[in-house]
Amino acid sequence: MKKSSTQQILIGAISPASAGSLYQQIVDGIKLEVATGRLSSGEELPSFRALAGQLLVSLITVKRAYEELEREGIIYRRQGRGTFVAEQGGDLSRKAKLARATEHFQIGVEEAMGAGLKLAAISALVQNVIKERKAKSDE
Repeated sequence: MKKSSTQQILIGAISPASAGSLYQQIVDGIKLEVATGRLSSGEELPSFRALAGQLLVSLITVKRAYEELEREGIIYRRQGRGTFVAEQGGDLSRKAKLARATEHFQIGVEEAMGAGLKLAAISALVQNVIKERKAKSDE
Protein backbone atom coordinates (compact mmCIF):
# COMPACT_ATOMS: atom_id res chain seq x y z
CA MET A 1 0.00 0.00 0.00
CA LYS A 2 1.40 3.34 -1.03
CA LYS A 3 1.14 6.38 1.14
CA SER A 4 0.24 9.65 -0.51
CA SER A 5 2.76 12.31 0.39
CA THR A 6 0.40 15.25 0.30
CA GLN A 7 -2.89 13.56 1.18
CA GLN A 8 -4.55 16.13 -1.10
CA ILE A 9 -7.10 15.17 -3.73
CA LEU A 10 -7.43 17.67 -6.54
CA ILE A 11 -11.08 17.17 -7.41
CA GLY A 12 -12.01 20.76 -8.05
CA ALA A 13 -14.48 22.95 -6.28
CA ILE A 14 -17.31 21.32 -4.38
CA SER A 15 -20.29 23.63 -4.20
CA PRO A 16 -23.98 23.48 -3.36
CA ALA A 17 -24.49 25.66 -6.47
CA SER A 18 -22.94 23.00 -8.74
CA ALA A 19 -24.92 20.20 -10.35
CA GLY A 20 -25.42 17.17 -8.11
CA SER A 21 -25.25 16.70 -4.39
CA LEU A 22 -22.03 17.46 -2.53
CA TYR A 23 -21.29 13.80 -1.89
CA GLN A 24 -21.90 12.96 -5.59
CA GLN A 25 -19.49 15.73 -6.61
CA ILE A 26 -16.86 14.10 -4.39
CA VAL A 27 -17.62 10.64 -5.83
CA ASP A 28 -17.36 11.97 -9.39
CA GLY A 29 -14.15 13.86 -8.62
CA ILE A 30 -12.43 10.85 -7.07
CA LYS A 31 -13.60 8.61 -9.92
CA LEU A 32 -12.06 11.04 -12.40
CA GLU A 33 -8.78 11.14 -10.45
CA VAL A 34 -8.66 7.32 -10.40
CA ALA A 35 -9.75 6.89 -14.03
CA THR A 36 -7.06 9.27 -15.27
CA GLY A 37 -4.36 7.70 -13.12
CA ARG A 38 -3.73 10.74 -10.93
CA LEU A 39 -4.71 8.46 -8.04
CA SER A 40 -3.21 5.03 -8.55
CA SER A 41 -3.91 1.58 -7.19
CA GLY A 42 -2.93 1.26 -3.53
CA GLU A 43 -2.63 5.00 -3.00
CA GLU A 44 -3.94 6.20 0.34
CA LEU A 45 -6.79 8.70 0.36
CA PRO A 46 -7.20 11.40 2.99
CA SER A 47 -9.14 10.53 6.14
CA PHE A 48 -12.78 11.58 6.35
CA ARG A 49 -11.80 14.48 8.59
CA ALA A 50 -8.89 15.63 6.38
CA LEU A 51 -10.94 15.57 3.16
CA ALA A 52 -13.91 17.27 4.85
CA GLY A 53 -11.57 20.03 5.99
CA GLN A 54 -9.95 20.33 2.57
CA LEU A 55 -13.30 20.56 0.77
CA LEU A 56 -15.16 22.46 3.51
CA VAL A 57 -17.95 19.88 3.75
CA SER A 58 -19.25 17.77 6.63
CA LEU A 59 -17.75 14.47 7.74
CA ILE A 60 -21.05 12.79 6.88
CA THR A 61 -20.78 14.02 3.28
CA VAL A 62 -17.29 12.54 2.89
CA LYS A 63 -18.31 9.32 4.66
CA ARG A 64 -21.24 8.87 2.29
CA ALA A 65 -19.00 9.48 -0.76
CA TYR A 66 -16.38 6.99 0.47
CA GLU A 67 -19.10 4.41 1.21
CA GLU A 68 -20.45 4.69 -2.34
CA LEU A 69 -16.95 4.42 -3.82
CA GLU A 70 -16.29 1.37 -1.65
CA ARG A 71 -19.59 -0.24 -2.72
CA GLU A 72 -18.55 0.26 -6.35
CA GLY A 73 -15.15 -1.35 -5.67
CA ILE A 74 -13.12 1.76 -6.49
CA ILE A 75 -11.68 2.15 -3.00
CA TYR A 76 -11.34 -0.02 0.10
CA ARG A 77 -10.92 0.73 3.78
CA ARG A 78 -8.74 -1.01 6.35
CA GLN A 79 -9.62 -0.48 9.99
CA GLY A 80 -6.89 1.54 11.66
CA ARG A 81 -4.85 1.87 8.45
CA GLY A 82 -6.86 4.11 6.15
CA THR A 83 -8.68 4.25 2.84
CA PHE A 84 -6.97 3.22 -0.39
CA VAL A 85 -7.57 3.06 -4.14
CA ALA A 86 -8.52 -0.53 -5.02
CA GLU A 87 -6.41 -2.63 -7.38
CA GLN A 88 -9.18 -2.60 -10.00
CA GLY A 89 -10.29 0.92 -9.07
CA GLY A 90 -9.01 2.51 -12.29
CA ASP A 91 -10.82 0.02 -14.52
CA LEU A 92 -14.05 0.25 -12.54
CA SER A 93 -13.87 4.03 -12.49
CA ARG A 94 -13.31 4.22 -16.26
CA LYS A 95 -16.23 1.83 -16.85
CA ALA A 96 -18.48 3.94 -14.62
CA LYS A 97 -17.41 7.15 -16.38
CA LEU A 98 -17.99 5.54 -19.80
CA ALA A 99 -21.45 4.36 -18.74
CA ARG A 100 -22.30 7.86 -17.52
CA ALA A 101 -20.95 9.46 -20.71
CA THR A 102 -22.99 7.02 -22.79
CA GLU A 103 -26.10 7.93 -20.83
CA HIS A 104 -25.44 11.64 -21.38
CA PHE A 105 -24.89 11.09 -25.11
CA GLN A 106 -28.15 9.16 -25.35
CA ILE A 107 -30.01 11.99 -23.66
CA GLY A 108 -28.30 14.53 -25.92
CA VAL A 109 -29.19 12.59 -29.05
CA GLU A 110 -32.81 12.28 -27.92
CA GLU A 111 -32.94 16.04 -27.24
CA ALA A 112 -31.38 16.84 -30.61
CA MET A 113 -33.77 14.51 -32.44
CA GLY A 114 -36.64 16.07 -30.52
CA ALA A 115 -35.46 19.44 -31.83
CA GLY A 116 -35.77 18.06 -35.37
CA LEU A 117 -32.08 17.47 -36.12
CA LYS A 118 -31.17 14.63 -38.46
CA LEU A 119 -28.42 12.15 -37.55
CA ALA A 120 -25.89 13.87 -39.85
CA ALA A 121 -26.52 17.20 -38.11
CA ILE A 122 -26.21 15.55 -34.69
CA SER A 123 -22.91 13.98 -35.73
CA ALA A 124 -21.65 17.36 -36.97
CA LEU A 125 -22.72 18.93 -33.68
CA VAL A 126 -20.74 16.32 -31.73
CA GLN A 127 -17.67 16.92 -33.93
CA ASN A 128 -17.92 20.67 -33.30
CA VAL A 129 -18.14 20.15 -29.55
CA ILE A 130 -15.06 17.90 -29.68
CA LYS A 131 -13.14 20.50 -31.75
CA GLU A 132 -14.09 23.25 -29.28
CA ARG A 133 -13.02 21.10 -26.33
CA LYS A 134 -9.70 20.30 -28.01
CA ALA A 135 -9.11 23.98 -28.80
CA LYS A 136 -9.71 24.89 -25.13
CA SER A 137 -7.33 22.21 -23.89
CA ASP A 138 -4.64 23.38 -26.37
CA GLU A 139 -4.75 26.94 -24.98
